[in-house]
Amino acid sequence: MGKNKVFLHTKNLCAGYRHGAGKNILLENVSVSLLAGTLTCFMGPNGIGKSTLIRTLAGLQPTLGGALTNVGSKKMALVLTDKISSTNMTVYDLVSYGRYPYVRWGISFSKDDHRLIAQAISEVQIESLADKRLEGLSDGQLQLAMIARALAQETPIILLDEPTAHLDLNNRVKIMKLLQRLAHEKEKAILVATHELDLALQLADTIWLATPDKKIITGMPEDLVLDNSFDNIFQFKGFDLKTGKIQHKPFRSQQIKLIGAGHQLLWTKNAFEREGYLISDEGDTVEIISETASWKYQGNSFSSLQSLMEKISVDSV
Repeated sequence: MGKNKVFLHTKNLCAGYRHGAGKNILLENVSVSLLAGTLTCFMGPNGIGKSTLIRTLAGLQPTLGGALTNVGSKKMALVLTDKISSTNMTVYDLVSYGRYPYVRWGISFSKDDHRLIAQAISEVQIESLADKRLEGLSDGQLQLAMIARALAQETPIILLDEPTAHLDLNNRVKIMKLLQRLAHEKEKAILVATHELDLALQLADTIWLATPDKKIITGMPEDLVLDNSFDNIFQFKGFDLKTGKIQHKPFRSQQIKLIGAGHQLLWTKNAFEREGYLISDEGDTVEIISETASWKYQGNSFSSLQSLMEKISVDSV
């Protein structure tokens, strides 16, 4: 199939809401595509229209103009953050809803339907939760069950609106990596509206970036970082996106020269900059000994950054 196959395309699409005879357009003249085998992250400031566009692409609300490729329930699966009211059902019951577009009014599942339900549960690795009721799930487990339901629907396109909202770091990483794997291995076109900037930059194949002038610019994450698109739209204050770090202003007179490599150098530099030291080749030397996870300063050895910092602080008084 390949990544060049287009599963969804818009041309000059306008998304928003109707108010009587008027329109409230949030995004306009949107011409974008979702490609097979691609994880696309849709980003932008709060209130700019991400959820509205997701719902428009899914057909839950009408377009206000432009063209959208015709898709139906057997072409697209949707995962929203809306609360599930019927928490008495099991995970298996929830995932089985993904097969409803394929069954007749009698709601009788075939052997193939049950196989696809079990396969979807296996894909997201929640077999142990299959018979557990939704009311007993954590937020992360429930989100995985919702993704399994979308997989059971067997659609080439999956749309998700903030699937990692309110989750802890482990679950956020787990779900975003799962979506990347499903896109690549199953050749699905997956679109995720998200605020997870750090994860999107590392995992997305493509970024849709909503702009204040109601447009969407698209590109590889790295290109949008390097051409300052992210900086221009989000107006980061005190955060350097190119390094992924908070910008610290030195407030101590003492300068530090660091000798070392790898992750120990990265975190040592982080500690000194946070504590107000300027990192410079002209500063007092701190040598990082990676083999023993220790530091040397003025002939002394330290087993932790805290003890090293306390020594330097005392010497500078």
